[in-house]
Amino acid sequence: MNTTNTTGSPTPEPEGSSRPARLIQNEATTEIPVHLLFRDDAEPRPVPLEPAVVGGRPGTGEQPRLRRPAQQAKARPLAQVDPELVERPARVLPGVVGVLAGTCGAVGCVAASWWAGVLPPLAVEALQLPECAGAGLGPVQWAAYAGAGALGLFGFGGLARGRTGRAWVLGLFGRYRGTVRRTGLLWVNPLLLRRRVDVRLRHWRSEPMPAADRSGVALRVVVLVVWRVRDTARATLGVEDHETYLRECVEAALARISVETPGAPRSSVEAAGEALTGLVARDAGAVGLEVFSVQPVLVEYAPEVAPAMHRRRIAALDAQHRASVLTSVVDSVEDTVTRLTMRGLVELDDYERKALVKDLTVAFCAGRQEQSP
Repeated sequence: MNTTNTTGSPTPEPEGSSRPARLIQNEATTEIPVHLLFRDDAEPRPVPLEPAVVGGRPGTGEQPRLRRPAQQAKARPLAQVDPELVERPARVLPGVVGVLAGTCGAVGCVAASWWAGVLPPLAVEALQLPECAGAGLGPVQWAAYAGAGALGLFGFGGLARGRTGRAWVLGLFGRYRGTVRRTGLLWVNPLLLRRRVDVRLRHWRSEPMPAADRSGVALRVVVLVVWRVRDTARATLGVEDHETYLRECVEAALARISVETPGAPRSSVEAAGEALTGLVARDAGAVGLEVFSVQPVLVEYAPEVAPAMHRRRIAALDAQHRASVLTSVVDSVEDTVTRLTMRGLVELDDYERKALVKDLTVAFCAGRQEQSP
């Protein structure tokens, strides 16, 4: 069997030799077996994806090198970065324990006073205590006073009242010790610092904030934000003032989102509100705030551009009104001329037709101006 070379001329096969593999060869490529180009594999081999082999540049002697795909750095959540800034329940006791401890401390102080003989006679009669000669205020009596007083102070001083929609963030020497979300009478360690946090659903109507539309025209926007504190530890300890932080997040979102001008369709306003909600919720979520909605309730031009935009709007409305009036007049003139000629009432040449159109246009325009306020 003869094969063909790159020029198209047949190449005879040597006699007495086995059938060689057919080759394709030219001056730009190496020899490639023809049977490899038309090979049909029943099960294709999987192609390895990594590591990638990057060939060297020809003529430079550079060897092929391996290039591993870049691995994207995974951002660790805030809970793994600082485990202390995660809300967890604090250890508190029922209020009955504090009442009992305080009562025991008060009774101990009265007993120590009776033992030392310094209890007033009226108090002895009122309490119906037996008379005691009194041992005086010695070290033992002072120790009893100190123990009973400390018990009473810790008992009554740790009483707290938990309310619905309120939480206590507890700290000891600058360290977060937990959050109390329980209601009713509770006993909390009086040595802990308490910070009250409002965890109810809240709304905030902002003051006019600067913004811009798609054309870059300065606007003033008032937004309504519906939010609540989801993580009291982050909201209290992760930022100095979470309300101020939320306000700054709203201002940053307004700087990144284009707000529609006054009089825009409702769909555009809703789209801007959804975009604002997404940005503010993402930024405020890092400090434990949950944002449900950020909707613009008032959009107006900035004071420095309001007169110019008002004049532009009036000019646009005037031009639109003129265009509509002109279209109506042209349609009326065309209808009048067409009826006159189609019914054979008049026969007009080109000059007379132009004169009639001109007169009708002037008459209709004058009538529309008299009708308009």
